[in-house]
Amino acid sequence: MPEALRIAILGAESTGKTQLAQQLAAELGRLTGLPCTWVPEHLRAWCDAQGRTPRIDEQAGIAAKQQALIDEAARQHAVVVCDTTPLMTAVYSVRIFNDTSLLLGAIERHRACGITLLTALDLDWQPDGLQRDGPQVRQPVDDLLRTQLLGHGLPWALVSGRGEQRLASALDAVAPLLRQRAPASSGQAAV
Repeated sequence: MPEALRIAILGAESTGKTQLAQQLAAELGRLTGLPCTWVPEHLRAWCDAQGRTPRIDEQAGIAAKQQALIDEAARQHAVVVCDTTPLMTAVYSVRIFNDTSLLLGAIERHRACGITLLTALDLDWQPDGLQRDGPQVRQPVDDLLRTQLLGHGLPWALVSGRGEQRLASALDAVAPLLRQRAPASSGQAAV
């Protein structure tokens, strides 16, 4: 099996990353016939288990676990949609702790992604327990993400719209990467 296509979904809080990851993986599997999956955000499970947000000294472990989950999924699937990557953890480390120590490693690991889908700030902010700092952090986080993606030459596309429009925007962005991967005998439509 060729190396898995990794599609990263990054964005500020409450921008629909998890829902988009689930929908995109399901739709790509349906359209291409390829084995597709999505990898949930490890931070969410971590916060639920610990009952708090992480400290600065716990950020590296969270990033490493997120990467391990992505790598495991990539060994078993042709397409892996990642509901965040270690780059998201690194950006939040910069934002919350003014700690840049995770950035370079996260950027290097992120290079394995074929594309990053950056979720636009066009959805209403929603509270979500421990993981939400408030609508005021969305623009600064978006700015930090754009700076890293542009500054390191990582391929990315902005995904916007509500509901089916957001999914269609994501499909349009990833279609060029998938056209060569669909099995010839699958009888499935090319994306």
